Amino acid sequence: MFHILVALAEGERHGYAIMQDVLETTEGRIRMGPGTLYGTLKRLLEAGLIAEAGERPDPEPGEERRRYYRLTAQGSRAATAETHRLNQIVRAASRRGLGRPPLGSPGPA
Repeated sequence: MFHILVALAEGERHGYAIMQDVLETTEGRIRMGPGTLYGTLKRLLEAGLIAEAGERPDPEPGEERRRYYRLTAQGSRAATAETHRLNQIVRAASRRGLGRPPLGSPGPA
C-alpha cells in the first residue's frame, strides 16, 4: 500500500503508471501485478486514502480509457506518518550498526 501512496505523491496516475513507478523506485525488487495492484487500489479507495480522479483517454492511439487515481488529504497524512515511522526505524537500526557493510566484506566499489 505504501508504495502506491508514494507513487501518487507526485500527482495523479493510472494503474500501469503506478506499477511502473513501483518497479522503478524499488529498482526492480517489487513487481506488482494487475491483481495485486487493483486489489490494493480497491482497499485504498474504501479506506479513503485515494480517490478516482476520473477516466481519460490514453495518449497512445487506439488505447482504451484509463482510470486515474490521486491521494486524498487523509492518504497524504497516512503516507507522511508512515514515512516518519520508517525513518525512525532506519535511524534506530543505524545507531545499532545495521546498514553498514559487515566486517571483512568489501565496501562500495
